[in-house]
Amino acid sequence: MGTPLYYKLLKPNKIDSGKTYPAIFLMHGMGSNEDDLLPLVHDLADSTFIFSVRGPIEQPPGYAFFTIEGFGKPHRTVFDQAIQNIISLIGEMCEEHPIDSSQIFLMGFSQGAILSMSIGLKLGQQIKGIAALSGYIPDFMKHDYRDQNLKGLSLFCSHGELDPVLPFDWANEAKDLYNQLGAKVEFHAYTVGHQVSQQNFQDFRNWLQVTIDLPK
Repeated sequence: MGTPLYYKLLKPNKIDSGKTYPAIFLMHGMGSNEDDLLPLVHDLADSTFIFSVRGPIEQPPGYAFFTIEGFGKPHRTVFDQAIQNIISLIGEMCEEHPIDSSQIFLMGFSQGAILSMSIGLKLGQQIKGIAALSGYIPDFMKHDYRDQNLKGLSLFCSHGELDPVLPFDWANEAKDLYNQLGAKVEFHAYTVGHQVSQQNFQDFRNWLQVTIDLPK
C-alpha cells in the first residue's frame, strides 16, 4: 500500500543494469512545497535518485508536514504519522528503484530539517547522511531515542545566528545530541536569519561531495 505523500522524482536518464544508486529525500519548510529545495541538488540527478516530498497538510501558500501545539512542540500524533509516512516512502522507493540502501540521505529546511533529524534518530544507522538546515529536535524525540546508536551516520547541521523563527540554541542542542550518540557532525553557523545563504549552500555541497559515494 502506497504512502499518502506526493513527491517529485529526479533520476538518472540511463540506469545501468546491476548498478545501484544513492537516494536523497528532500523535505521543505512550512508553507513551501516540493519545488523549494530541488535547485540545491538537481544537478546530481544524473547519478542519484532525488525524491522531493510535499507535505500532506495545506499551509498557504504551500504545505506542511505537521502541525504544532506550541513553540517548539509539534502535535505528537501528527508528527509521528509524518515520520512514519516518510519511512514508508523510503522503504517503498528502495523496493521500486535500484537504490543502494546503504546510501540513503535526508535533507530538509525548517520543518523538513526537524523531520530529517528526528527520522535519523529513529532509523539510526539505516541512514548514511542528513543535511538539516535551520531545524531542531523535539524534546519527545530526544527522550525516546536518547540511547540510539548513530555511529556511521553523518550530519550536516546549519543555522542562522539571527534566526527569528527557530532559536539558534536549538540547533546547538541537536548537534550536541547527535555528537553524543556517535554521529559524525559538521556544524555551521551563519550571520543570517531563517534562510539558506550562499555560503550555507556551498558548505552543504562540500559536505555532500565527501559523504556521498556516487556510482562510477
